[in-house]
Amino acid sequence: MDEIEFVHLHEVNEEQIMDLMNNEMVGKQLPLLVEGFTIESCRDFLRAKKQLWDEYGFGPWAFLINGEFAGWGGVQPEHGDADFALVLHPNYWGWGWKVFNKVKDQAFNQMNINTLTILLPPSRQNSKAITRFGFTEDGQLTIDGVIFKRFRLTKPWA
Repeated sequence: MDEIEFVHLHEVNEEQIMDLMNNEMVGKQLPLLVEGFTIESCRDFLRAKKQLWDEYGFGPWAFLINGEFAGWGGVQPEHGDADFALVLHPNYWGWGWKVFNKVKDQAFNQMNINTLTILLPPSRQNSKAITRFGFTEDGQLTIDGVIFKRFRLTKPWA
């Protein structure tokens, strides 16, 4: 049986996070990551994500798939929205749908969030997967000078 587990990011070895974020295929999907992901930037990243938890009571998780670190993401605050983030190692790219469904269930049923957003860089031309998940295009958002397409999913019974 395939198992997806959510754990806090600080429970994952920093080297594993650095390996993920420095993976060339992953880096192509992350326009805000313009320089290498060093131990210092990893620690800054972990502090920033912990601060989200401290301020808002929620933030991104580390994902373990069958006990192995596969990536990070989940629901995190972003410009007044609950934003779905997903960064998976290429070895686990086929798992995105399963991870998303687990995060969506948590957001809508446990956290009582009514809408989720997802931000895609313009370089991600194929947004069909996102619309198959039920997201609809909802404008743009600029973060650190990078423009993202924003998509929104509303809880069906909201």
